Amino acid sequence: MEAQQKAGEMKKRLDNITVSGSAEGGLITVIANANKVVQSITINEDFYKEADKEELEELLAVAVNKAMEQAENVSQAEAAAMTRDMFGGMGGLGNLFGK
Repeated sequence: MEAQQKAGEMKKRLDNITVSGSAEGGLITVIANANKVVQSITINEDFYKEADKEELEELLAVAVNKAMEQAENVSQAEAAAMTRDMFGGMGGLGNLFGK
């Protein structure tokens, strides 16, 4: 039961953490939360006017992937912190297996 409560708390925290990814020095910027939900996409107006469809799609994919990578890193760090909090008070349990 405590694990479910902690997981719910972690999801709420991740919803409130903003990450971003950009391509080509900010020509395209993607803002997401740490739960990997895209919040916004910004495309430089001058680039948008000049870019062809293929270039726009390619850079958009790069920016989205960078934002998702950041979200994954934050999510993993939060999960590790939650695990330490849950099991940290169990004393020398790490020595249980002869280490």
